[in-house]
Amino acid sequence: MSKNFGLGSRSMKKAGMFALKHAEMVGAISFQTAADLGQRWGQFCEFASEHGVRQMEYVDGALVVEYGNQLAARVRENLNRLPGETYSDTELPLIRASTAQNRISAVNTVMTLATKGQWVPISPTSSSECGIAKRTHVRIVPPTGLNRDHLQRAMARLDARGRAITCLARELGLRSKEASLLDAVSALNEAVKTGEVTIEYGTKGGKSRRLTVSSDWQLSALRRAADIQGTARAVIPSEEDWKSWRENGLRFIRETLQQSGIRRIHDLRSAYACERYEQLTGFRAPVLGGNAPRDLDREARQKISAELGHSRIDITNAYLGGQR
Repeated sequence: MSKNFGLGSRSMKKAGMFALKHAEMVGAISFQTAADLGQRWGQFCEFASEHGVRQMEYVDGALVVEYGNQLAARVRENLNRLPGETYSDTELPLIRASTAQNRISAVNTVMTLATKGQWVPISPTSSSECGIAKRTHVRIVPPTGLNRDHLQRAMARLDARGRAITCLARELGLRSKEASLLDAVSALNEAVKTGEVTIEYGTKGGKSRRLTVSSDWQLSALRRAADIQGTARAVIPSEEDWKSWRENGLRFIRETLQQSGIRRIHDLRSAYACERYEQLTGFRAPVLGGNAPRDLDREARQKISAELGHSRIDITNAYLGGQR
């Protein structure tokens, strides 16, 4: 009897990748979706191997529920941890509810493909199964990274490239992919000449946008990134592509910042948004206790939503806190 449902590999991880690759080839999922699901499947395979399961035929609901329970515990710890609180190198990195749910969904997807639809999906949020907290789209906890002194201490363990990407995320509100693929040399020249920067690589949906450069902090971040970039095309090393950088250099940046109390790079976008909100309204962001008049609040949210690369202002709830 062939292992892993005859998917072409004795490795459970590789077999799952083959199932995803086939789904991509027939048009069932996109290339990026296959890549994301493959990464999450690999994380589950590590967990399964630690529990003595190295073949897809032996993956059952009980194993996935146990995996989900571990993820749920990490989500709860993340929600309960105070901003700036650190944890030891022996602790598992904290994660968000959405991350945990996506990892369980990836297992469900791969097992459904492998079993040709016979797999019974496990619910990420059901209290009788994984019990992962439900997602919330309204920020109720101030973002880490607001305090630049704390951020500087957190960056002390990073190399110059890691510090440059972190600063781009904090000072310009860039996603980690946008900061990594930014042509910082061109962006700095544009900022000096026009007071704006065009963000076009690594954006969600491939839609470019323009940002106002209005502070010395922003210019400093661009100069730092341009120095690191040198003659390369982007901030990441010239010999690496996005995939290898994401799985190695960027992963190290994320984990290092987490160990110093910065929950995630994406939190720095929220810190940027909160600071930008105060610049535009004269009031602190709602998540920080601010209470701007409704018209000012809405006008600022529209501006910030566009600067962050979103088309809806309600998405700003996740960065700034709830609207009035």
